[in-house]
Amino acid sequence: MSAISANKAELLAIANAVASEKMIDKSIVIEAMEEAIQKSARNRYGAENDIRAKLDPLTGDLTLWRVVEVVEEVEDYFKQVDLKQAEKLQPGSKMGDFIVDPLPPVDLGRIDAQSAKQVIFQKVRDAERERQFEEFKDRQGEVITGVIKSVEFGHVIVNLGRAEGVIRRDQQIPREAARTGERVRALITKVERNNRGPQIFLSRAHPDFMKKLFAQEVPEIYDNIIEIKAAARDPGSRAKIGVISRDSSIDPVGACVGMKGSRVQAVVQELQGEKIDIIPWSEDTATFVVNALQPATVSRVVLDEDDGRIEVVVPDDQLSLAIGRRGQNVRLASQLTGHQIDIMTEEEASEKRSKEFAERSKMFEEELDVDETLSQLLVAEGFAELEEVAYVDLAELASIEGFDDDLAGELQSRALEALERQEGAHREVRRGLGVEDALAEIPHLNEAMLVTLGKAGIKTLDDLADLATDELIAKKREAPRRRGNADGPPQRRPQRETDKGGVLGEYGLSEEQGNEIIMAARAHWFEDEIVSEPDTQEAAHADSTQ
Repeated sequence: MSAISANKAELLAIANAVASEKMIDKSIVIEAMEEAIQKSARNRYGAENDIRAKLDPLTGDLTLWRVVEVVEEVEDYFKQVDLKQAEKLQPGSKMGDFIVDPLPPVDLGRIDAQSAKQVIFQKVRDAERERQFEEFKDRQGEVITGVIKSVEFGHVIVNLGRAEGVIRRDQQIPREAARTGERVRALITKVERNNRGPQIFLSRAHPDFMKKLFAQEVPEIYDNIIEIKAAARDPGSRAKIGVISRDSSIDPVGACVGMKGSRVQAVVQELQGEKIDIIPWSEDTATFVVNALQPATVSRVVLDEDDGRIEVVVPDDQLSLAIGRRGQNVRLASQLTGHQIDIMTEEEASEKRSKEFAERSKMFEEELDVDETLSQLLVAEGFAELEEVAYVDLAELASIEGFDDDLAGELQSRALEALERQEGAHREVRRGLGVEDALAEIPHLNEAMLVTLGKAGIKTLDDLADLATDELIAKKREAPRRRGNADGPPQRRPQRETDKGGVLGEYGLSEEQGNEIIMAARAHWFEDEIVSEPDTQEAAHADSTQ
């Protein structure tokens, strides 16, 4: 190889040229040359030798030497010398010293030169890959421009200048044609180390790509006067963004749209005609949901904070508009707000309310032994469960029109009795299922829950302790007729394993309560360990005294 057999000036010139071309440190190239010379020298003098090479980066002088250890009795003649021989090489040497045995420069042959060339190329290639990784590792979330190099199995390979990135098929805008040689903009989503160099993953379908494009087109976003609080996309078709202004004098929607729509149109063109709805963001969830479902008109919104779901009632003639084509509008609104959204018409909402009213009225009528008028009055005042009647403040119950303290007290007494009856009935069923009494001592569990556990085959403390919190309390995911959620389009779908939820998912237990239940069930495991340790120590003591 010319780099090895060349004179000093040529060696330095080659090192400088390679470092400049590959954009790596010159010292790395010098180190690669030294490693290549060491390898070739070992081929010449013997691979068993510990041979070192040093190339002066200023003068190009090459020094070659062998490292040997001073020992009393030589066992390895390649790496060891006795004291007498060491004195000839380096006067004053002592036992255990490592000394230098200078070697004359080698004139490398064609085979050695080829081998040295491979070593240098590999070292330089590794350094180049490391440089690429260091350059891109902190650029995640940045929009970058490159040139399409090729399309392989549907994935687009992009030349980024000093590295290559890939836009995987699922991160491309549907129906967008990728042509070799065209310039393309994309978002850096992930950078990973790889044996073949850094893997730079790009995306044109990510919501953050749209956010970054708006930041480039809208100076107020770049200056943090306007903030994009949320974004949702159906790539290539439609998108929604929620914006808010920190300056009350600036309209966030108008600023993003621009004069005659110039700003938003620039983003739309980059996204291949993707229609973008720009929506004012609000801290009030209901208001934001109403805005997110634009252009549909919403009659009212009902929040279910426990389940994280929102029921939206719309006029009959707005139903198809609210749902959108193939559920697109409600799905994007759900992704934008972070809540599951159920859409229903006024008629459906009325039917649902009537059904719930009738069911609750009948329950109070039977359990409290009151007439229909009184039970309906309780429901009309917002009472839905026996527990609410039993444990509500007496004054609040007595304040209902037509009620007095005596009637309120009697209703609370009957509600408590009804709860005790239900608890007793559940206890009998629970014991009939073989659920042990120890489970009844666990906090947050009532007899109805224990019946549910028994029907699921969980009958002992160990059975309960073996469960994970999610297996116990995860809420069942239902599939209403029309729903938008962040996981996919609204549709009728078969019940899946992931939809079944935890064993006690229907009871609305919190994660904290679930953790407490599991830990209480596992407490006896640790008690057994604590008890067994003293027993073991006592037994050991008894053995030692015998």
